[in-house]
Amino acid sequence: MRPLLHPAAEDITVEALLHALADPVRVAICTGLSGPGCSLNCSSFRDIRNEPIPKSTLSQHFRILREAGLIRSERRGVEILNSSRFAEVEARFPGLLAAIVNAHRIQLAEKEASSKKRKRAD
Repeated sequence: MRPLLHPAAEDITVEALLHALADPVRVAICTGLSGPGCSLNCSSFRDIRNEPIPKSTLSQHFRILREAGLIRSERRGVEILNSSRFAEVEARFPGLLAAIVNAHRIQLAEKEASSKKRKRAD
């Protein structure tokens, strides 16, 4: 089995964070892992926003988040448990993650509102 690579806190870059958080599914995963002491396996995120995600796609999302420095993944038997590295990222780039996650929430709320308007108009 290949080892899971995690960048050191000082090697985390803004570009990698922005790339990783450019996808709404990855933002939802990060939000789900944001609780203190929260470690979840990949299967916990198979249905995000009521849309099933194939295991292979989910694995890619977790790889991108891990390589960007947003999560730490640890093998435990046949499972991989994932936890947030938000505290490390916050220490390196204060306020960045909160601003990105908040912007995604605003965007999602706007999409939902416009979707409801379209349904009422039909």
